[in-house]
Amino acid sequence: MAKVEYGFGQHLMLDGYGCDREKLMDLNGIYDFLSRYPDQINMTKIMPPYVFKYSGKVPEDWGISGFVLIAESHISIHTFPDKLYLSLDIFSCKQFDADSAINHIKEIFSIEKMEVKLLSRGQEFPKVIRSVSEFIKDERSHMTV
Repeated sequence: MAKVEYGFGQHLMLDGYGCDREKLMDLNGIYDFLSRYPDQINMTKIMPPYVFKYSGKVPEDWGISGFVLIAESHISIHTFPDKLYLSLDIFSCKQFDADSAINHIKEIFSIEKMEVKLLSRGQEFPKVIRSVSEFIKDERSHMTV
């Protein structure tokens, strides 16, 4: 019997400091990044990106936020140009080269310093339901009532 594989996918969380201010405030540039990036990591964009400028109660907290849904989950970004900061997430049920993504994003936004977290999400999520049903059927056949 095939071994049951578990795990939903990867979640890359990147905080960038000392970024290029002009890139952080470029609404069209953020849109283009979100529009093109799924292809670059072999993901499937299922809608155009949604990108908007945010201006809140604290003037220096303004920025650009955007996300794109991909068949595999999503990519999101939030920028704070006055603080030279961005936060970016890539969440995907499909494996991707996180190191390559980190390096590429660092280059795109001219990031000087980063905090990076890479999580494995849904560690009990069965990857292939057919394998799980066979496993459960086999387990139940060995149970005594």
